[in-house]
This record gives sequence, C-alpha cells and structure tokens, in this order.
Amino acid sequence: MNAIVDISRLSARYGRTTALDDVSLQIDKGELFGVIGPDGAGKSTLYKILATLMPPVSGGASVCGLDIVKDYRDVRSRIGYMPERFSLYKDLSVQENLKFFAALFGASVRKNYDLIAPIFRQLERFPDRKAGALSGGMKQKLALSCALIHRPEILLLDEPTTGVDAVSRSEFWEILRSLKNQGITILVSTSYMDEANLCQRIAMIDRGRILGTDTPARLVDRLGERLFAARADNMFRLLEELRRLPQVKECYTFGATLHVVVSDDFDPQQAARIMENCGLKDVDITPAKGTIEDLFIKLTANEH
Repeated sequence: MNAIVDISRLSARYGRTTALDDVSLQIDKGELFGVIGPDGAGKSTLYKILATLMPPVSGGASVCGLDIVKDYRDVRSRIGYMPERFSLYKDLSVQENLKFFAALFGASVRKNYDLIAPIFRQLERFPDRKAGALSGGMKQKLALSCALIHRPEILLLDEPTTGVDAVSRSEFWEILRSLKNQGITILVSTSYMDEANLCQRIAMIDRGRILGTDTPARLVDRLGERLFAARADNMFRLLEELRRLPQVKECYTFGATLHVVVSDDFDPQQAARIMENCGLKDVDITPAKGTIEDLFIKLTANEH
C-alpha cells in the first residue's frame, strides 16, 4: 500500500456538534478518491483539517508523510486546495488572480503553465475580466488553475461541481481524469451520488462517520437485497400503499420512480394487482439495479 494521505481516528467538533467522529482513511498516491455524502456530513471539515486550516480535536493525519499539525507549512506547499465557496479575489482580474496565487507559493506562471493550459485556455480570451464577473463554470476553472499553479502533489477539491451546469460538470471530470493521468492525487468531495462512479474508490460519509470505503462497484454489491422500480398515475399514493405491504422493507423516491426494497417472498405482479385494487392506474413494478444512492439510503437508515 502506498498511502499518500493517511487519516487515523480523526475527530472534530464545533461546540457541542460533532463534525467528524473517529474517521480513518488511506488514499493511495495517484488515486482519484471521492468523499460522498449529503450537506452537513463532515466533508468540508475533513478537507479543512487536511488543508491545515483547522486542527482536529483528536486523532491525526499525514500528507506526503508530513504531519498536518507539526509540519503544516510543508504540507501547504504540497497541496492545492479548492474550497466549496468561490474563494478567489473577485475584484482582481483573471490574470491577476493567477499571478497572485503563483507568487504565494514562489512559483512561476510561465514555468507551470503547461499544467493548467488545457483548463485555462478558455479564460485566455478575457484575462482582464474581474473574477467576480465570470460564469459559474469559468469561476470553477479559474479556481482550479490557481490551485494547480504551484504543481501540487495532491488536490483537495471540496464540492467543486456544486451549482455548475451539466456541461461544465462533465468537462470538469474530464479535466480531473487528465490530471490523474499526470500523477496528481485527487480527493474530491461531492453530494452528487452519480459522481461516485467517476472515482476509483470512494468513502461514504454521513453525520461525521464513514459508512463504507471501496470501489463504487464493490460497494453496490453490498446491497444484497431485491430491488424494484415502481410507477403509477399517482406516485405519492403509490408510495403510501407500497409501504403498507409486509414484504416491502423500504420504499423511497428515486428520480421519476420509486425504488422498493423487498423480502424474498415479494411478488411484483401480486403487488401491482393490490395497488390497482387501491384505485391506482398504470401500475408498473419491474426489477431495478442498485446504485450508490440506494446503498447510501440503506446505510444511513441502519446508522440512524
């Protein structure tokens, strides 16, 4: 195992609120690793600690073999950090922001430009535009360029695609794959469950606790339960009626359908007839394939 980030029994609190509870993780060098969880799960707190912006209450972590508390200055030179909120200087231009962050690390824009060129190319058309006047996707690219300008070994990206359109999200993940191929280790957090499948491995987190860590495919295999997708003319009524069936363990909304977790004696045709007898129309209950979101719902239900 070649862990470039080693987190051991890390805990953090805000007053009486526990943000991280005994978190342990190891991320390998060159890995694209995802931290997946809802808002308030503890993702941002974890990233702030790894970026040496706040100390843990207990436990510890090392980055590139350096202790995040004792060696915080050296750690900062090894990482590129992109926080959830746009943190660049809005009154500075695109070019001024890039030069400023390069200067902070004693780096040269010209020397390191090859690393950010594929990202920065769209911004070159308006170098004098104020950062605050950029679109969401362009702000994202500028922030990433500033995080990369000193050639960090590790990128910490805290919910980088929040509030960004679908096209920009897709482009951003293409950029991450390219950076990974150049040997940069990437830790990206997200509340979008569909982005989990774009990572090599993920850690699922909720209420400050790690629920599971593995590849997305292996985690989904842990579901181990029968799952169906259900539709009808009245989806809310369908949800209520399905939850009354003794063979139904869980029933929840999933996009335009309901996902129904059932016991082995569940008969979808019989269930459809029962729904129709309740007055529902166009009832359709078919087998479904589990996803990371289904697993997350199961794990959080067990935790709570």
